[in-house]
Amino acid sequence: MDFILELGRYMADNGSELFALTIEHILMVVYAIALALIVGIPLGILAAKVEKLAPVILSLVNILQLVPSIAMLAILLLYFGLGFQTVVIGLFLYSLLPIVRNTYVGIREVESGVTEAGKGIGMTPLQLLMKVEFPLSIPFLMAGLRVAAVIAVAVATIAPYIGGGGLGKEIISGISFQNDIRIYAGAVPAAALAIIADLILGIVEKRTKKRFAN
Repeated sequence: MDFILELGRYMADNGSELFALTIEHILMVVYAIALALIVGIPLGILAAKVEKLAPVILSLVNILQLVPSIAMLAILLLYFGLGFQTVVIGLFLYSLLPIVRNTYVGIREVESGVTEAGKGIGMTPLQLLMKVEFPLSIPFLMAGLRVAAVIAVAVATIAPYIGGGGLGKEIISGISFQNDIRIYAGAVPAAALAIIADLILGIVEKRTKKRFAN
């Protein structure tokens, strides 16, 4: 109980600084996820439409996911230097797999009868994709986005090792000074962000499923 009270006092006394770190953490994640959507959705569609490319694309994004996060950021550091930009690129690469894979699965799961009906009324392949296949794949995409967001929030906590900010700065400072209070002051908001992102995107995912199921 004493520890919780002490943690509460510390977070209240340093509220403005922790709030600034939280905003920076959120921005890193948002920028990375936005990039992952811009790149990942076309890659997922390409994999679904060109069967020969699917193993190559999915294997590449799988490999990116398998690289340990600290190693990934260290490699990026060599090419892009220290700072916010390098962290965003690292988070972007880590967020690609669930978005690419779920877009691919979503497009492939569209029933053949639906696509045949679209062709029957004279839709071009592009119209079929944009008006039928991609909209029906959105619930799958939202599931991938949900996973990507949680991963990005977690990985962003090691950003200070390569000159980034965010809540990881407080965690790493706590480790350096062997201060449990500072570690938890960074870890608790980071965990809360991951939970909030998961809950919000989970609600959106359920709504999209209901919408396209009707």
